[in-house]
Amino acid sequence: MVDFLAENNLCGQAILRIVSRGNAIIAELLRLSDFIPTVFRLKDKIDQQKYGDIICDFSYFKGPEYYEGKLEAKPELQDLDEEFRENNIEILSRFYLAFESVHKYIIDLNRYLDDLYEGVYIQQTLETVLLNEDGKQLLCEALYLYGVMLLVIDQKIEGEVRERMLVSYYRYSAARSSADSNLDDICKLLRSTSYSSQPGAKRPANYPESYFKRVPISTTFISMVIGRLRSDDIYNQVISIYMGITVNLVDAWEPYKAAKTALNYTLDSANIKEQATRYAAGMESLKPQVQQLLKEGFLREEIILDNIPKLLNCLRDCNVAIRWLMLHSAESAYDLNNKRLRQIKEQVLNDSKYKPKILFQLLLDTAQFEFTLKEMFKQMLSEKQIKWESYKKEGSERMTELAEVFSGVKPLTRVEKNENLQAWFREISKQIESLNYEDSTAAGRKTVQLIQALIEVQEFHQLESNLQVCQFLADTRKFLHQMIRTINIKEEVLITMEIVGDLSYAWQIIDSFTSIMQESIRVNPSMVTKLRATFLKLASALDLPLLRINQANSADLLSVSQFYSGELVAYVRKVLQIIPESMFTSLAKIIKLQIHDIMEVPTRLDKDKLKDYSQLGARYEVAKLTHDISIFTEGILMMKTTLVGIIKVDPKQLLEDGIRKELVKKVAYALHQGLIFNPKAKPSELMPKLKEMAATMDGFYRSFEYIQDYVSIYGLKIWQEEVSRIINYNVEQECNSFLRTKIQDWESVHQSTHIPIPKFPSVDESATFIGRLCREILRITDPKSTCYIDQMNTWYDVKTHQEVTNNRLFSEIQSTLGTFGLNGLDRLLCFKIVKELQHFLTMLQRTILKDKAVVEVLKSMLGAVNPVQGIVGNASKVYANAVAKTQKIWGSYLESIMKVGQMQILRQQIANELNYSCKFDSKHLAAALENLNKSLLADIEAHYQDPSLPYPKEDNTLLYDITAYLEAAGIHNPLNKIYITTKRLPYFPIINLLFMVAQLSKLQYTKNQGMSCRKATDPVDWPPLVLGLLTLLKQFHSRYTQQFLALIGQFIRSIMEQCTSQKIPDMPSDVVGALMFFEDYVKYTKLSRKVAEAHVPSFIFDEFRTIL
Repeated sequence: MVDFLAENNLCGQAILRIVSRGNAIIAELLRLSDFIPTVFRLKDKIDQQKYGDIICDFSYFKGPEYYEGKLEAKPELQDLDEEFRENNIEILSRFYLAFESVHKYIIDLNRYLDDLYEGVYIQQTLETVLLNEDGKQLLCEALYLYGVMLLVIDQKIEGEVRERMLVSYYRYSAARSSADSNLDDICKLLRSTSYSSQPGAKRPANYPESYFKRVPISTTFISMVIGRLRSDDIYNQVISIYMGITVNLVDAWEPYKAAKTALNYTLDSANIKEQATRYAAGMESLKPQVQQLLKEGFLREEIILDNIPKLLNCLRDCNVAIRWLMLHSAESAYDLNNKRLRQIKEQVLNDSKYKPKILFQLLLDTAQFEFTLKEMFKQMLSEKQIKWESYKKEGSERMTELAEVFSGVKPLTRVEKNENLQAWFREISKQIESLNYEDSTAAGRKTVQLIQALIEVQEFHQLESNLQVCQFLADTRKFLHQMIRTINIKEEVLITMEIVGDLSYAWQIIDSFTSIMQESIRVNPSMVTKLRATFLKLASALDLPLLRINQANSADLLSVSQFYSGELVAYVRKVLQIIPESMFTSLAKIIKLQIHDIMEVPTRLDKDKLKDYSQLGARYEVAKLTHDISIFTEGILMMKTTLVGIIKVDPKQLLEDGIRKELVKKVAYALHQGLIFNPKAKPSELMPKLKEMAATMDGFYRSFEYIQDYVSIYGLKIWQEEVSRIINYNVEQECNSFLRTKIQDWESVHQSTHIPIPKFPSVDESATFIGRLCREILRITDPKSTCYIDQMNTWYDVKTHQEVTNNRLFSEIQSTLGTFGLNGLDRLLCFKIVKELQHFLTMLQRTILKDKAVVEVLKSMLGAVNPVQGIVGNASKVYANAVAKTQKIWGSYLESIMKVGQMQILRQQIANELNYSCKFDSKHLAAALENLNKSLLADIEAHYQDPSLPYPKEDNTLLYDITAYLEAAGIHNPLNKIYITTKRLPYFPIINLLFMVAQLSKLQYTKNQGMSCRKATDPVDWPPLVLGLLTLLKQFHSRYTQQFLALIGQFIRSIMEQCTSQKIPDMPSDVVGALMFFEDYVKYTKLSRKVAEAHVPSFIFDEFRTIL
C-alpha cells in the first residue's frame, strides 16, 4: 500500500493540508489577540459616550435600519463613524479573515469526510484511514485543532468584542453586498457564548459542547475517533491542550457524569498523595544524579555509548517529574473560587513539598544535561561513518601485521613461524575489511563473531605467553567493540530525546518562574549560560505546530515560525532584562555619588588638601558599582549566539537592546512625571520644571557617557536615537488628535516591539508630555493676558506689566529636550494652526456669511468703497456704521486670528533658536543647508522662466527631504507656510478690512511700546493680530491680499482727506495703526516698500514717521 503521507497519495495529502492550515490559523488567532483595538471593549466611560452609538453587537441585525437611521440623523455621528472606519477597517479585515478561515477549516474538514464516505479517494474509507497510524493521527489532530481554535477564540477574544468587530466589519466592508459572502455563517459560528476567562466567572450552560455543535460534524466520525483514543489512560488532572493552554479536567469535566466518575479515582485523596509524594521523592533522587552527570568531563563518548538506555531513562524521569509538578502547581490551572480545586491544589503543594526554586533548579539542570547529551550525540552521529571506517581499518591492519609476524619474515621476539596462524590472521583481516557500513545489522552480527574468534584463537593456540601478540589481539578486539558501539548510534535516540524533552506544555506556565530566573541572574550573572539551555528546550515546543505545516510544504511555515520564535525571543528578552535593570540601579547610585559626594578636583591643589579630595570611601564605592556593571555585561556576553526557532539571538545585541529599553523606560517616565503643570500656579511652573527636567536629562546623559566604555556600546549614538524616538513618538501621538486617520502603534515608525516606548494615561486634555508643554506655553503667552514686545522677544503681563517669559524659554527647552523637542513642538504648533484656521473658515462660512444682516452690510460697504482707487465720502461715519452693525461677529474672529498669530510668534522663536544652535553646534551643516536651499530655489526660479531647464520630477523626494532638514535647522519662515487649502470666499477682503478697523479703535501708539491696547479689560495684542492676519491672507489667492491692502490704503486716504477738510491737525490713531500695519507687513513679508506706497502716498508716510 502507498505510504499515507506520500505526495502521490491524494487522500493523505488532503487531510495533511487541512491539519497544516489548522496550526497556521491558531498562530494567527494568537497573534491577533494582542492587537484587539481597546475601543471594541467599551470598558471606560469616555469610549462608551463617544463610540456607543456606532459600535453595536449582534442586536444590530434585528433592526439595522434603526441603527443606521440614528447615525444619519446626526452629521457629527456620521463624521465620527467615517473616521472610525478609516482607522479600523484594516485591522477589522485581518480579524475577519482569521474568523473566516476558522469557518472554512471546518467546512473543508466536513467536505473531506463526505468525500471519504462517497468513495472519492479510491480504496480509502474512514475505517481504512483510521486503521493507518498516520491517518488516525491526522484525523484526530484535525478534529482536535478545530476545538482548540474555538477555545482560543473564546479565551482570547471575548464574545461581545467578536460581535462588535463582526458588525463593524459588516457595516464598513463590501461583504454585505457580496452574494458569495458567508458572513452570516461566520456570525452564527462566532456569536458570543457568554463565556468569560475572568477568574470566578460562571461557566455557561452546555458549554463548550453547544459551541462545538454550531457547525455540525459527522457523529460517526466523532464516535470512531473517540473509539480509537479510548484505550489511552489519563494520569493527570491538569493537561496542556495546545502550546501551554492548560485545562483542569476537574473543572472541565464537571457537567459530564461518566467522565467525572472516571476521573474521581485519580482525584482520590490517597491517589493524589501517592502521585505527589512519588514525584517529590523522584525529584530528590534525580537532582544529585543529574548534577553528577553534569560535572566537567563526566559525559564522555564511551560513557554515553555504553549507557544510552540508562541516560535516556534518567532524562525521561526528570522530564516526567518536571511536567507533573509544573502543571499541577500552576496558578492558571486552578480557579481559587472553586473550593474543591483549592483543596486539591493545597494537597498537591503540601504532599509534594513543592518549592518552585528546587523545581526550577531541576529544570535548569535537566535542560543543560539534555542539551549537552544532544550536542554530543549529534556530533557522534555526524562522525559515525568516518569513525567506524577508521576502527575497521585499524583492526584490519593489526591482523595483517600479526599475519606477517607468524610468517617469520617480520622479527618479533620469540615468535616461531606458523603458516596456519599466518593464513588465519590474513583471513580475519579480510573478513574485517569486508564489513559493510550500509548493512549495519549483518555487520554487527559478524563483528560479534569476529570478537569471539579472536578470544578463542588466543586460548587454543596458547598465545597468552607472548605479551606483544596478546596486545595486538586486545587492540583489535577493542576496535571491533568500538565498531559495534558506533554502529548503534542511531537517530532514533535523538528523536526519543525530542519527544521526552517536550516542554510545549510550559509555553505559558514558564512565565511564573521569571522572577526566580531573574533573581538568580542578579545574584550570579553567569547563570545566563545555564539559562540558554532552558530557552533552547523551550524552543523545541515550536516543533508541535510546525511539524504538519512543514510536511505539507505550506507557505505558512515562515509566518508561523516567525510568530512563535518572536514570542519566545520576547520572553528571553523579558528574562534577561534584569541585567540592564540592575545596571541602571548601580548607575543611579554612581551618579548620585558623583554629583553629591565626590568633589571635583581642581587643576591646582594644595598638598594639605589632598586628603580632603581623595574621598577614598566614595571612590571605592564608585569603583565597586562600576565593577558590578561590567560583571553583568560579562554575564550576558557569555551566552553564545543562539538560534531560537528561526530567529538568531546575538547576546551583544540583546544587551544593547536591553540597555535601550531600560533607558527608554526611565527617560519616558521622567518626561511624563516632570512635565505636568498646574494651570492655576502663579507664577507659572514652566521654567522651574524645565530647569529641573534639564538636570534630570543631564544626569541620564552623564551616566550613559560614564557607562559606555564598561559595557562596550556607543553611548552618544544610543542616547540620541532613543531620546529622539521618545520625543517623536509622543509628538506623533499628540498630533493623532488632529488627524482623521490615526497612526496606530503598530504602524508607527517610532514604536518598537523589542524596545517599546511606554504609554501613560493622560493627566489633562493632552495625550502626552509634549502636548502639556505646548499647552502651558500657549497658556502663559495668551494674547488675552499678555503683551508681546517684538524688539525684546519678551511677553509682559497686561495688568501688572511684569515679565512673563522671553526667548530664553526656547533655549531651556533646547537644553531639556534637544533639537528633537523643539522640532516636535514646532510640528505640534503647525497642527494647532491648521485646526484653528479650519475652525475659523467653518465659522466664517456657517455663521458670518449665513447672517443676512451682516451680508447686507458687506454689500452696501462694497458699493461704498468702489472704486478702490477713489476716496470714501464721509469716511468716519461710513466705516464706524459698518463696524457697529457687524460688532457681534468680531469677538470670535479676533480670538481665532490672535491664536494663530500667537502660535506663529512661537514658531518664529523656535526657528530662531534652532537656527542659532545649528550654526553654533554644526556650522558646516548649517552652511551646506543654506547653500543647497539657495541653489535649489535659483534652479526652480530659472525653470519657471525657461521650462526647458531641469526641475525635480514628481517621484523625486528631494524637495520633501530637504524641507525636513531645513525646518530642523530653523532655516525657514513660518509666515510663508501654506497650512490649508481654501476656496473662493465672497466679501473676504471687505470682512478683513472691517475687522481691522474694528480693532484699531482698541489700540494706541506709544513710543516706548509701539502699538498697545488702550484698556487692559479689552486686550488686543498687536504682533499676534498682525501675524495672524498675514497667515490667514497667505492661505488664499494673492489677489485677496492685494485687494485687502488696497482697501486699507483707501481707508487711510479717506480718513486723512476728511481730517484735512475738517482742519484736524493731528493724525488720527486709527490711521497711525493702519500705517503701522503697512510698516509691519513690509517688515514681516520682507517685501519692497513699493507694495505699501502703491496704496498710500509717500507724504502720508513722511508725516507718519515724524510721529514715530
